[in-house]
Amino acid sequence: MSTIPSPETRRALDAPETDVTPITMGLIDQVLAASRASERRRMIFPFHKSHSDTLHRMFNAMQPQTFIQPHRHANPPKAEAILVLRGAFCFVTFDSMGVVNQMFDVAAGSDVFGVDIVPGVFHTFLILEPDTIIYEVKPGPYSPTDDKDFAAWAPREGDPAAAEYLANLFQLREQRG
Repeated sequence: MSTIPSPETRRALDAPETDVTPITMGLIDQVLAASRASERRRMIFPFHKSHSDTLHRMFNAMQPQTFIQPHRHANPPKAEAILVLRGAFCFVTFDSMGVVNQMFDVAAGSDVFGVDIVPGVFHTFLILEPDTIIYEVKPGPYSPTDDKDFAAWAPREGDPAAAEYLANLFQLREQRG
């Protein structure tokens, strides 16, 4: 017997059953509300209907203090394109040893409102504003065993060390100005 995850522990909402889905402010508000209720402080709303779809499109709603373990999409190689619809985050890239290569802010309505990432680049996000929501596109299919190559040099989500790691990244952002 399977159990349905509670709203606090779900990672994603259900995809729409429609062939054509209007992208509305009401839908954004729904996904943001789910992210605020989530223990992880984020929520995905997939537009694609199946993990096997060849193109994945989704909202990713995030709140400050969510921890996204640095990761890359290397095997299989997957590029990503991200546009900020509301809010802001700091985009961080790393070398293979965990040294920060780049940090730059990405914000809705600003000069830098999105980022395009080639496969294999270690990256994470530092959420700068409440109710940040992005529209993300990347190739499918999705397989939980190989979708992300998590950085061994960073703590895993849920690890008590993650809060300190996240705080250190925010401090580095402040130092870099």
